[in-house]
Amino acid sequence: KHEVFAAAQSHTQRATLAQAANTLVWQRVPGKRSKVLHADNTDGPGIVRDIVFNGGFPFGRLHLLLLGAGGAAAGVLNALIAICPSSITIANRDWGKARTLAERHYAWANMHSVALHTCTLDEALHGSTLDSPATFDLVINATSSSLSGEPLRFPAEKINTNGMLYDMMYGEAALPFLQSVQRPDVQLRDGLGMLVEQAALSFSLWRDVRPRTAPVLAELRALLNAEAARNA
Repeated sequence: KHEVFAAAQSHTQRATLAQAANTLVWQRVPGKRSKVLHADNTDGPGIVRDIVFNGGFPFGRLHLLLLGAGGAAAGVLNALIAICPSSITIANRDWGKARTLAERHYAWANMHSVALHTCTLDEALHGSTLDSPATFDLVINATSSSLSGEPLRFPAEKINTNGMLYDMMYGEAALPFLQSVQRPDVQLRDGLGMLVEQAALSFSLWRDVRPRTAPVLAELRALLNAEAARNA
């Protein structure tokens, strides 16, 4: 996604803040006959739409925790800020990388009255920091831990009542992280809906038609469930 961003000649604001792109379109430049390659990133709107519309999660002045500071996290931070939570804490193994991502978004966060905090992944999972909240309403795993064979285990006591634990991975890859919290008041959601929603937005940029996502998501979920049943 970083290479796709670098290959384009123009970029949307959300792609620029992320320094990553997942969608390219040819766009005409005013006053010129030629078109340029224009980069966008639909991951952020995709995850927000999935959490709000598909997951029914009521956003407000809440506290969010974003685990990871790579391309996946960078792609959604802009949109998460735009829904105006009270705060977003970015946690990463390399604290400097989390700090760099936050600094790139400080002006955007100030426009939306969102406090940005950073900490190490170990502090987020096992400790505490002086400036960031101790508990969170929404926790998003944007790390690659679910694919590395060393999935994260999130402490259930760090999620507020009626909170949500979200993994950008989907299917069996997301289960170890999601199943680390066993509380009936916490909603567990994988990233299949994000996959569908970001693809629908990309499709609309290419074709000027936004597909209906509900039937696509239902069909993909049924296929994943059937595969899981066969492997059980």
